[in-house]
Amino acid sequence: LTDNAAELTDRILSLEPGSECTIYFDSPGGSPYCAMSLVGLLRLRGIAGTAVVTGECSSAALWPFAACRRRFVTPYSVFLFHPMKWQSEEHIGIREAAEWSRHFAELEREMDVLLVELFGREAERINEWIRTHRYVTGREMAQAGLAELVELKPLPHLAKR
Repeated sequence: LTDNAAELTDRILSLEPGSECTIYFDSPGGSPYCAMSLVGLLRLRGIAGTAVVTGECSSAALWPFAACRRRFVTPYSVFLFHPMKWQSEEHIGIREAAEWSRHFAELEREMDVLLVELFGREAERINEWIRTHRYVTGREMAQAGLAELVELKPLPHLAKR
């Protein structure tokens, strides 16, 4: 998400408010701020997203995936749930580092709550997956009721008419 933040934002902003779109996911994640921006754009603009995970949808990519109205996964789709990680590539002082740590702990708690709200179910299971750094398959996501399982063949409603 990090390297493509501007392009992703532009694409969502190019949609009419209240319209529909399909978002294809193959992402190991990235910036939690980028993830929150995409969730905000989808929600605030009333975009009815359909998510299709063609490969990986992990870490920060989970939030925009969960914000979609419909979620399609294959048996081979992979999701990594984990506590947020952060790093600084800048040299910062101890006070700034302490403030960043406080802020990041609060952000992590809030984002975990939001992820459960976006999925709309399975709070205990999702929190367990996060705590245990769990890799989850598409089949497991569908069994948990968090996505619809599809085979690797054309989806009729997404195919050209």
